[in-house]
Amino acid sequence: MNTPHHNPAELSRYHRGLEKLREIDGQAGERVIASLSDIAPDFARYLIEFPFGDIYSRPQLDLKSREIGVVAALTALGNAAPQLKVHIHGALNVGCTRDEVVEIIMQMAVYAGFPAALNGLSAAKDVFEERDRTNTDHENQ
Repeated sequence: MNTPHHNPAELSRYHRGLEKLREIDGQAGERVIASLSDIAPDFARYLIEFPFGDIYSRPQLDLKSREIGVVAALTALGNAAPQLKVHIHGALNVGCTRDEVVEIIMQMAVYAGFPAALNGLSAAKDVFEERDRTNTDHENQ
């Protein structure tokens, strides 16, 4: 992954973002960034710097709260299944339980409709099955 060749403040922002991305999304986040390296490396850098270096690094919310918001938002969008899966992994990585993820998604039926919630539950099922296969889920379920 290329680091930006800009001023020290931007380099710090990039490193802060990369650290936060790894903390939340682990390998799933790094795969997203790597998938952009051959087509849009600048966009990969923007994804690291702005959402993770600037927003996720703010102290006003903990990472679990932030991921709850992201899972809800991506579910409500209804057209972002790949990103939703990455953030369901992230939510589990920062302390959400599977039951909490399911409840967040179910609640979106009220605001975004049943199709969006059904799609979200399908994404959650895929993530849970993937985690069961790879044994990366350390939850007591």
